[in-house]
Amino acid sequence: MSIGNVAADLRSGESSVERLVRAVSSDMGQVNDLILDMAGSNVELIPEVANHLVSSGGKRLRPMLTLASAKLFDYDGRDHVKLAASVEFMHTATLLHDDVVDDSAVRRGKPAARVIWGNQASVLVGDFLLGQAFKMMVEAGSLECLRILANASAVIAEGEVLQLSGAKSLANGEAHYMAVIEAKTAALFSAATEVGPVIARQPAAVQEAMRQYGLNLGLAFQLVDDVLDYSGNSAVLGKDTGDDFREGKATLPVLYAYQRGDAADRAFWSRCIEAGEIRDGDLEDAIEKVNASGAIEDSVKRAHQFGARAIEAVQQVPPSPLRDILADVVEFSISRAY
Repeated sequence: MSIGNVAADLRSGESSVERLVRAVSSDMGQVNDLILDMAGSNVELIPEVANHLVSSGGKRLRPMLTLASAKLFDYDGRDHVKLAASVEFMHTATLLHDDVVDDSAVRRGKPAARVIWGNQASVLVGDFLLGQAFKMMVEAGSLECLRILANASAVIAEGEVLQLSGAKSLANGEAHYMAVIEAKTAALFSAATEVGPVIARQPAAVQEAMRQYGLNLGLAFQLVDDVLDYSGNSAVLGKDTGDDFREGKATLPVLYAYQRGDAADRAFWSRCIEAGEIRDGDLEDAIEKVNASGAIEDSVKRAHQFGARAIEAVQQVPPSPLRDILADVVEFSISRAY
């Protein structure tokens, strides 16, 4: 997979994500209105906490993918708007819960909700948003879409527990890491892109192709996010660089660096990740070790492998400008690593 289309985007001044935004802009306006409406409550703290994250400038890539995956098949109803808003609420709820589990201080470049309102409020408002998401799923009127999104919600929770049970362990290896990111991140991407052809009444083969597109895009997206923690900057990430390191997360770049290191390197990673004994200068040392080991390059290669699968999947649907945009979104997501 090349990044030629990304280069063309840069020359034209418009990224593939911006072209996706333009392609679904009218529907996305309705999604944003619905999000604001459904985040409301007579309990004053709920909209206060919810809007802190909802209005904090996230990309809203997942709901845009839901809209695009319906529009791709000329869907002309309005239920995809409810499904897209449901997807965004599910994502927002997981962020609120994640920040509590991880003791995160920053989200999308702002103080995390838990820092301002506390852990209890963050968890409970996350639960409220999940409830609102399921209300909108029911209102969309598709039992199959409800099944897909409900299953994704359960899988995401399983991924959280799987990550927690193997937290701070360097012995679990790449297979455990991939299982975690497939559940925590890729499951919602795949659900977001599968419900579009379902609501548009497309054949099972088309639904599966779009599910595979979302699944592999989600895997590539998370791999690049984990790379950026050791090679990016806070403005791109929307969180502090090195958060994964400080939280003791054995992401793929760390696993590669640990496996390829000498005895001193392994002792360093064991102390920092497994024992949680982080000293001044350790983050800089970690970044140096990850880069020197080739872990960044090889993690990006893995992202490219999943990206290629995502593009292959979406190319199974009929050609259209929107299909090309969805393929380019994969390349753009991976290009963030450069």
